[in-house]
Amino acid sequence: MDRFLIGAIIFLGITVLLCMIRVIKGPTKGDRIIGINVIGTKTMVIIAMVSFILKETYFIDVVIVYALISFIGSYVVSREISGGANDD
Repeated sequence: MDRFLIGAIIFLGITVLLCMIRVIKGPTKGDRIIGINVIGTKTMVIIAMVSFILKETYFIDVVIVYALISFIGSYVVSREISGGANDD
């Protein structure tokens, strides 16, 4: 089972690099935001898999905090791109 998870981690790492190319080359700001969100999600999955391989539960806490920070960051960036809050 550990070999499968390590292979999955390597595959996810490769796809993170491909997403990084989309973030750098993305023709629109939306592509870049989605690419960053995908990278964050894949990073959370990789950390959870490492937690399962090492049988350490404190990594799950790291994943939860990372998810919260990623959500708040995505929200702030999308608000900036859309022109800020409406004062109506």
